[in-house]
Amino acid sequence: MLNHRRQTHGALTEFGLIDMDIDSSSWLTALGDAGTKRDAALARLHKMLLRVAFHETYRRGPGFRIGGPELDDLAHQAANDAMVSLLEKLNTFRGESRFTTWAYRFVSLEVSNKLGRHLWRRPSVSLDAEDWEQLPEMFAADPLAQTQQRELITAVQRAMNETLTDHQRHFFVAIVIDGVPMDAMVSRSGSNRGAIYKTVFDARRKIRAYLIVNGYLEGEPTTAQPIEQAKVEAHVQVA
Repeated sequence: MLNHRRQTHGALTEFGLIDMDIDSSSWLTALGDAGTKRDAALARLHKMLLRVAFHETYRRGPGFRIGGPELDDLAHQAANDAMVSLLEKLNTFRGESRFTTWAYRFVSLEVSNKLGRHLWRRPSVSLDAEDWEQLPEMFAADPLAQTQQRELITAVQRAMNETLTDHQRHFFVAIVIDGVPMDAMVSRSGSNRGAIYKTVFDARRKIRAYLIVNGYLEGEPTTAQPIEQAKVEAHVQVA
C-alpha cells in the first residue's frame, strides 16, 4: 500500500524542534538566513503574496465599486503590508499548516481591511439595482413573480428608512448588502463581533416585521419569527 503522508522535516523554531513539511521548513530556513539566500527568499515571497493579492482584489473588488489602477494599487499595498506583518510574526509559525497557506491568510486579511477602508471613505452609501435584487432571499421570502419581487424590494427600502436607526442602517447596508468583511468592520468601527452581529440581527428582524405587518410576508406581526443568529453570522462571516 502506498504511503500518502506528506514528507516532513524537523525545523528549529522558538517552540523547539517542530516536525513540518519540507517546503515549509525550506521557507523558514531561507528566511532565517543572513545572506543572499534570504534576499532571494524575500523576493520569491513577495512575488507569491502579490499574486494572491491580485487574485483576491480582482475577485472581490468589483463588489466594492473599485477597478482599474486603484485596484492594482490596492493589491500592491495589501501584498506589501502582508509581507511586513508576516515577517514580524514569522517566529510564531508552528507548522500546523503549510507555510504558503499560512502566508495567504495575511494577504486575505490585508485585502479585506483595505476594501473595508475604501467603503468607509465613500461619502454616502449608494445601492445599485443589482444590490437590491438580492434582498428578497436575504429575508427568506418565498419565490415571487417579477412584479411582486420589485414591490418587495421597494418595501424593504421603505422599511430601512422608516424602522432602522442610523447605526443599524449603516451596519446592515455595509455587511449584508455591500459584503464588507467582518474583520474590516471591527477594525474600522472599534466595535466587536458580538455587537455587530446583534446590530445586523436586530435590523433584519425589524425589516422582516415591517414586511409582515404590511402584507409582504406571511406571519404574525407581533410574533414575527426572528431569523436565527446562525443565519445572521452566515451572512457576515469573512470568506
